[in-house]
Amino acid sequence: MILEYFKIAIKNLFNRKLRSLLTIIGIVIGIVAVVGLISVGQGMQNAINEQFQTVGQDRIVVTPGGEGFTGTSPVTSEYSTDRLFEHDLDVIKGVKGVYKATGATIEIGEVKFDNTIEYFSVFGVPTDSESLSLIKTIDFFLIEDGREFGNGETGKVIVGYKVALEGFDKEIRKGHRLKVKGDDFKVIALQKKTGSPIHDNMVRIPIDEARALFDRANDEFTTIFIKVGASEDPAVVAEDIKKAMRRDHGVKEGEEDFKVTTSVQLMEGFNNILNVVQIVLIGIAGISLFVGGIGIMNTMYTSVLQRRKEIGIMKSIGATNAAILMIFLFESGVLGIIGGVIGVIFGLMLSKGVELAASLAGVDLLKVYVSIPLVVSALIFSFLIGALSGFMPAKQASNLQPVDALRGL
Repeated sequence: MILEYFKIAIKNLFNRKLRSLLTIIGIVIGIVAVVGLISVGQGMQNAINEQFQTVGQDRIVVTPGGEGFTGTSPVTSEYSTDRLFEHDLDVIKGVKGVYKATGATIEIGEVKFDNTIEYFSVFGVPTDSESLSLIKTIDFFLIEDGREFGNGETGKVIVGYKVALEGFDKEIRKGHRLKVKGDDFKVIALQKKTGSPIHDNMVRIPIDEARALFDRANDEFTTIFIKVGASEDPAVVAEDIKKAMRRDHGVKEGEEDFKVTTSVQLMEGFNNILNVVQIVLIGIAGISLFVGGIGIMNTMYTSVLQRRKEIGIMKSIGATNAAILMIFLFESGVLGIIGGVIGVIFGLMLSKGVELAASLAGVDLLKVYVSIPLVVSALIFSFLIGALSGFMPAKQASNLQPVDALRGL
């Protein structure tokens, strides 16, 4: 019987192709938005999680600026009015559970190569053996071709993957020379591709030269990287670092002029932002689904008015109220699910398009996640929207009296 209802619904919808097509547009747009946004959002979350798993959960980052300061991040903090110094690094190294720690400066600077000037992130890193031993364990500093800085080495530069391949008209290779803010440096290495635009679009120079070029104090950092001991809890060590730095800076809790963040906190922060953005955008897509449902309801009411005589004939030959109700419910439900199928297809195409665009823009981390439960849920949801939207018109059709319907009243 259900199959018969389905066949009747399909036949009636195909008899009014244009109206059916126009009716499902709202559903299609809503499902495209929901499927596309969730797929892209899940892909971004997976990319973030993979990046932090690569970095490791045993890392802590200290940056200038208190907890309430929003103009700085662990990636770049040059806009903070507060600063970090070698003394802060010494305090951190004295905290129980800290295995290794080193500082760096991170700036945006002019890089000139082959008579072309571009702007990239310039990382100033220490070149002492202790700091280098930590830097070599950081995945976004790994070398593909060449070598790491030598102890106390100056006048050398290590170039990020995309800077080397795409940053200039001519490809940068080991042995080439380039200028950073007017100073000459020799390229000694190219970094491995990370897929992250931040780390693939940077150059690294010795920190003393970076401080001089960017007018930093000779003992200043913009970021301090920390690796905790193998058996230590990063969250506990982070709290101990906060306490030690509060004592040293003479500030109370809540008044810090620095920020201590674990890699887990960074990951959770990014995921929370993504979740909020997704909820807002899906809410907007929900409005489209609501409008689509109203469209289905309007179409079904019109269909009932136009088919009163048909309903009267069906009732006069024995069709029950329940049968009439089911016929119209199936019609509206099929409208919904057709819109859902088209929406899912275009939603997946949209998400793959975003992935391709991101890849072309150099963000290779984003891999769209296609969830089978999401696809199935979208189809079920679209059918339910259609069926629920058509319930009132279907109820009206089932309650028509055969005599009144045949009269066309």
